[in-house]
Amino acid sequence: MLRVLIADDHPIVLKGLTQLLQETGLVNKITAVHSGEEAVALIAGNNYDLVILDISMPGMDGIETTEEIRKLNPSLPVLIISMYPEKDYAIRAFKAGALGYLTKKSASGELAVAIKKVMRRERYITPTLADLLAESVTDSNDKPLHERLSNREMQVMGLIVEGRSLKEIGGAMSLSPKTIGTFRTRILQKLNMTSNAELVKYAMKHNLFELPSE
Repeated sequence: MLRVLIADDHPIVLKGLTQLLQETGLVNKITAVHSGEEAVALIAGNNYDLVILDISMPGMDGIETTEEIRKLNPSLPVLIISMYPEKDYAIRAFKAGALGYLTKKSASGELAVAIKKVMRRERYITPTLADLLAESVTDSNDKPLHERLSNREMQVMGLIVEGRSLKEIGGAMSLSPKTIGTFRTRILQKLNMTSNAELVKYAMKHNLFELPSE
């Protein structure tokens, strides 16, 4: 039976994921937190068998949290469960050190299988992601522009798209507004854009982030 740590900033999602984990019959202890920072702090002083992370969290996102977990405990398996499709974030998650990536839509049917696989220290790759990986090998020149962005740049872009100011983003990421402004400039350059409005339009087209409702 496994001791699992979950990090997701949405209470309703945490509740649903906790129920799914209990239904697998594989887990006997679940600790739920709301941020990557909380997850990293707990891992430093506790023994867990598995960590499950959301991608989009304020402050330290799921990718950065995975990287920090790998530094603290390289053998601790990390499974990412996100609302975002594999095509946009799964490869980033694997590069950061995650062993599996599930969308929240598919979690109910695939969670138990994914957990068993990552606990054997094997990668859990969905058929959709397998196809994407094959395409990335053969179509390396046709990658979308946002794949040029670093993980931190993607995080900044997501907060810009949410409509946050440079000061607000800096506060959330513990960085100065000037540094965030530099990130914004780099993002615009890499995507060949000149305004936040273009970033929002691009993000909507590629379904990159959870956009705020009107």
